[in-house]
Amino acid sequence: MHLTVKHVTQFKFAEAATHSIQYIRMTPRADLCQRVRHWEITASGRLTPWTDGFDNHAHVATFDGEHDEVRVTVSGEITTLDTNGILPMDDGLPPYIFLTPTDYTDADDAIRKFAKPVAKVLESQGALAAGHALMAAVAEAVQYQAGQTTVETKASEALAAGKGVCQDQAHLFIAAARHLGLPTRYVSGYLAARQGNDSHLASHAWAETLVEGLGWVSFDPANDQCATDAYIRLALGLDYGTACPIRGLRSGGGLEEMDVNLRIDEQ
Repeated sequence: MHLTVKHVTQFKFAEAATHSIQYIRMTPRADLCQRVRHWEITASGRLTPWTDGFDNHAHVATFDGEHDEVRVTVSGEITTLDTNGILPMDDGLPPYIFLTPTDYTDADDAIRKFAKPVAKVLESQGALAAGHALMAAVAEAVQYQAGQTTVETKASEALAAGKGVCQDQAHLFIAAARHLGLPTRYVSGYLAARQGNDSHLASHAWAETLVEGLGWVSFDPANDQCATDAYIRLALGLDYGTACPIRGLRSGGGLEEMDVNLRIDEQ
């Protein structure tokens, strides 16, 4: 699938800020499931490219002097391939680092209890079947509902609430999978959803679990499916905190309002 992307993120401040920094992970990874034809990131401040510890292509945008808004624009073209949601096992990252618990993905008693039925599937049918069983269980336990959680919500809190967004569902999947001994990582990206002749871009998040002998297999509890060629992989990490598309710090500025305009078109 050949896709064009336009993604504009704008932060507006109630008062003038004196210094702002945005950490941006919005450049697609070099993977077998996608090939970048053209990609550009621009910002109203100074932009510095770098590569983080998970081999994500990242930028730091720095805004000095008084300013009451920050604007980051992403535009590009990419060709995606449907690999049945499977990527190679050896991609240069130590797989067992993705067993590391984090604040977002710590497995409390409720998550350990939630994972028990999946543990039986893992023992009898293996990791691939367990991943599919866990994906279905998360989709049932945490209903997709925007506005019920925040970017700080933990997997345990989302499970207790029974509501959340793709980030929360991915965190719960990761927490349970790691508890079962399955290396699992957080993936941020885009998902194109067709509507007539147009497609609309949505920021998205899902998980990938290592299945020995097969590779990294994607699981998207929000849609109860593995990734297809409608998915664009931007960044991966242990959780949202290490793979989120954009996150910043600033001095001053008062209250903040964020406006996002995203679009994807299939060529």
